[in-house]
Amino acid sequence: MTFTLHYPSRDDLMARLAALVADQLRDALAQRGHASLAVPGGTTPAPFLNLLGQADLDWGKVSVMLTDERFVPEDSPRSNTRLLRQTLLQNRAKAARFIAFYAPADQPEQVIAALQLALAPALPLDVCVLGMGEDMHTASIFPGADLLAQALDPQGGALLLPMRAPGAPEPRITLTAPVLRGARHLHLLITGPAKKTALEKAVSLADPSQAPVRVLLDAANPLHIHYAD
Repeated sequence: MTFTLHYPSRDDLMARLAALVADQLRDALAQRGHASLAVPGGTTPAPFLNLLGQADLDWGKVSVMLTDERFVPEDSPRSNTRLLRQTLLQNRAKAARFIAFYAPADQPEQVIAALQLALAPALPLDVCVLGMGEDMHTASIFPGADLLAQALDPQGGALLLPMRAPGAPEPRITLTAPVLRGARHLHLLITGPAKKTALEKAVSLADPSQAPVRVLLDAANPLHIHYAD
């Protein structure tokens, strides 16, 4: 089940999504005493992340992670972790527990087991916010990626997978479809007419290998799509 929310401006989208996610985290904290949050990297969600980081809640009991990460050190300009520390993990949210998807190694396969071990206690996710590319990828589940079938497998046991995709200059590490679909609250943030067109195309396609964002559209828990031009 999907619900599409249209906003009059991107600023309005970012502010209202931040308030909604903060409320959902507060509910999780009230019910279970802890909460977990996955958020996208990149520059588009930065205003949302900045606003969310100012929310008044018990961040010390919140585990925060990215939905995916490039396999580069944190001091790399291509690191999503670096961007996250400059946006969400400031202000009140600086107290959150950050779960990293990078550790020093030549290849992600050398550290993936340890990264999964650190991730497991934070699952299932309470809130997951994702983006989508114009190629209909979400997280780092790309059409044509080397481990695409494993990442999409609804019965797959992997929490994280290394991913190499055409056109991507470095390997990625991504949450898998079962982890994303298992989030109690699932949100998709998209802006601009090109991504709106891509999402409409994804809805018309039956095969998630062509449109990986379909794994969100087909999730058991409701998906809220947040859109502004």
